[in-house]
Amino acid sequence: QVHLVESGGGLVQPGGSLRLSCAASGNIFRISAMAWYRQAPGKQRDLVASITMGGSTKYGDSLKGRFAISVDNAKNSVYLQMNSLKPEDTAVYYCSAQQNDYDYWGQGTQVTVSS
Repeated sequence: QVHLVESGGGLVQPGGSLRLSCAASGNIFRISAMAWYRQAPGKQRDLVASITMGGSTKYGDSLKGRFAISVDNAKNSVYLQMNSLKPEDTAVYYCSAQQNDYDYWGQGTQVTVSS
């Protein structure tokens, strides 16, 4: 079992920045990739960014350039740096970890972009 805990969400003004963190614990052996997803009210959960333990990254549409995902293998953590935030970035952000073709999920952290 892999346990994921997100942190770093909150209220930010348009144009601002936030850095989300996700710490993995438990049976973290052979986690192959970690990712951030987001879900706005009434919408589906969409990929924000993913990263393999080797460092290969993938981003959701139009997010690369504003968002950056990174991983610290020594801390078993993944981060999401979000810059130039827009009101449409408002959502619950979820961390996930893939292990043996199974996806684990965190509880989510709310990000609200509003003036």
